[in-house]
Amino acid sequence: MPLPLTLAPAIPVPGVHLTTLAAGIKASGSDDMVVITLPEGTVTAGVFTKNGFCAAPVTVAREHLESSSGGTRVLLINSGNANAGTGEPGRLMARGHCKALASALGVATETVLPFSTGVIGQLLPDERMLAGIEKAASVLRDKAEEPLAPLADWEAAARGIMTTDTQVKLTSRELVCAGQRIIITGMAKGAGMIQPNMATMLSYVFTDATIDMPDLDAALHEAVARSFNAITVDSDTSTNDACLLSATGASGVSLSRGDDNWQKFQSTLDAVCLDLAQAVIRDAEGASKFVTVVVEGGRDDAEAREVAYAIANSPLVKTAMFASDANLGRLLMAIGKTELPDFDSNVVRVRIGDVPAFEKGGIVAGYSEERASAVMAETDIEIGVQLGRGEAETRVYTSDLSHEYVTVNAEYRT
Repeated sequence: MPLPLTLAPAIPVPGVHLTTLAAGIKASGSDDMVVITLPEGTVTAGVFTKNGFCAAPVTVAREHLESSSGGTRVLLINSGNANAGTGEPGRLMARGHCKALASALGVATETVLPFSTGVIGQLLPDERMLAGIEKAASVLRDKAEEPLAPLADWEAAARGIMTTDTQVKLTSRELVCAGQRIIITGMAKGAGMIQPNMATMLSYVFTDATIDMPDLDAALHEAVARSFNAITVDSDTSTNDACLLSATGASGVSLSRGDDNWQKFQSTLDAVCLDLAQAVIRDAEGASKFVTVVVEGGRDDAEAREVAYAIANSPLVKTAMFASDANLGRLLMAIGKTELPDFDSNVVRVRIGDVPAFEKGGIVAGYSEERASAVMAETDIEIGVQLGRGEAETRVYTSDLSHEYVTVNAEYRT
């Protein structure tokens, strides 16, 4: 059973229209194509995978964002096929799909951004994609004059981008600036192949504020660093990861760094991205535990993150989480394997939840494994590490490793 999600209800962003359909990419026949149109004047910032085998649509989306200076009108998303590892034929296909959709909607090709998620190493079924594109464009032309897309369209889109996900990840937050309401609404997909480095993870966030490209890009990078780049299910960085932030300007409120309201916007964006990132972990393949690893006292951020990920990605630690086994030795192993320079185990402190477990080079006097095991049996677990080397700290979110994770991935293509 997946862990329950507690996301705030979604609020449609004015001017954003969405349609979802079954183009025949997924063998199941379920919805596998989402097309989202954005009003003229929308600015989009993007953060993409750093995987060396980045997918064809990632390459094309980067090209189009650069050539349009972030001016984006359409997002084309398919699930069930990643169009990754497909070389130049895959890139030509992605460009062709953008061109076809641009022609059908009367926009410039470089304002269309393609995204794919699913099985790696297969070309997309071109005829089915083109037929789906034409059908989607027809629906969206009819919706163009509607001021607000119904919530059902947003929910269908969030479902249509899913692959091994079991739950829809869609949420919103609001803020008030200059007496005006601003909406930030985001959706995400991802359950496995998750350690984004910007992941197969996709996220699309929309706001009705007016923000110029440099500030929008800075806001997205800051939010991603604290959310999507702080999660891991299995340490694998996808070929297709992407996170986009589109500002439509429909609210009439302009924001820029240095404004009195900027930090309020940044904090709200951070919260939306963290909500979605944590939802990915709660819906992780086979997950029965949500684990927060807190590392404090690092010499710098990189050192703190290295230790946090060493714990969060350790199969032995993750299986201990699944078994509700307060195996302190596995935590110490994970910390120590990082080989930090001048590491002194005598200043390291480790806690399991609120149970002190290790300090001064040994197990804490009076340590209760029974209490620690009770913590490990909970759905939400926090592991704390104090390195005693500096002031840097970080949080990383992960899941346990269960039999079901193996089953899901062993049967993924069968």
